[in-house]
Amino acid sequence: MLKLSEIKELIQLVDQTSVHELDIELEGTHLTIRKANKTEVVTSQPVTTQQYLQVPQQAMPQFLNPSAATDAGQQSAAGEKSAADSSLHKIVSPMVGTFYRSPSPEAGSFVSVGDKVNEKSTVCIIEAMKLMNELEAEVKGEIVEILVENGQLVEFGQPLFLVKSE
Repeated sequence: MLKLSEIKELIQLVDQTSVHELDIELEGTHLTIRKANKTEVVTSQPVTTQQYLQVPQQAMPQFLNPSAATDAGQQSAAGEKSAADSSLHKIVSPMVGTFYRSPSPEAGSFVSVGDKVNEKSTVCIIEAMKLMNELEAEVKGEIVEILVENGQLVEFGQPLFLVKSE
């Protein structure tokens, strides 16, 4: 097990060099130090099955909590029902990221329900790894439905808008 003073020394060494990530595994303890804009320390220890089973259900993350998984599945199914109309064109996310309806918090939305768009109309921004990626409508038509909320995380291929093509 590493001592706190040793961890501090490692952080300083990483901070003073061109090394961006240091990964150490020692006596069952895993230590990762990453440098981006700031140095981040992440430590973990192996978890036994007995320790895992002792975690109360409400403390489990959503992906491990069976009741939360069904709630998420119901919400996902509701979004997919509206996206299932085959006469409408789906504008989907080309990447994993954060969905933004406007270029800045103070600015108005790129598009709203009922707006006419063409193939080159910007409909939203997807932020991925601090890069802002403008997404275009791809088709000429009218925005019928916006399927995600501003600031929501989106997945690759997730429908974002429904457009009635002209």
